[in-house]
Amino acid sequence: MNSNLKKIVTAALFAALACVATMSIRIPTPGTNGYIHPGDAIVILSGVMLGPAWGLLAAGIGSAMADLIGGYFIYVPITFVIKGAVAFAAGVLYRKIGRTSKSCYAAVILGGIADIVLVAGGYFLCESVIYGAGAAASIPANVIQGVSGLAISIVLYPVLLKVPDLRQAVQEA
Repeated sequence: MNSNLKKIVTAALFAALACVATMSIRIPTPGTNGYIHPGDAIVILSGVMLGPAWGLLAAGIGSAMADLIGGYFIYVPITFVIKGAVAFAAGVLYRKIGRTSKSCYAAVILGGIADIVLVAGGYFLCESVIYGAGAAASIPANVIQGVSGLAISIVLYPVLLKVPDLRQAVQEA
């Protein structure tokens, strides 16, 4: 299969996974009308597995689709940018740091930390324009979501590396 076509198909798969992981398990957050979900793990791993650019597209599109399908219309562009930025950061960190097996895990962890900072900070900034001071209420839930995404990504990372096409994608990205 053509390598560009394989990259497109893999990115589409990660976009679908991000959407499904975001929508499948929803833990409502009191007072924010939002929810905690495992989708951030796929967002982080999109950057790691696909590289910064393809990861940005996969994570941004998949996460934005979850907001679109879920009725969170105002968040679609915000989510695309924030989740895309997380995947981009995770991809850059993985490419710069991931030289050995241990440093690859460290890079995934740093991608998770980037997720926590970018998601909590990014949504706070955007929501403060929309809701004013009430936006701070979403910070704890976004931090919890980021921490869970980090933990899940650490568990899923070695599993995904066992898939030959994904292992190859990581090496080529």
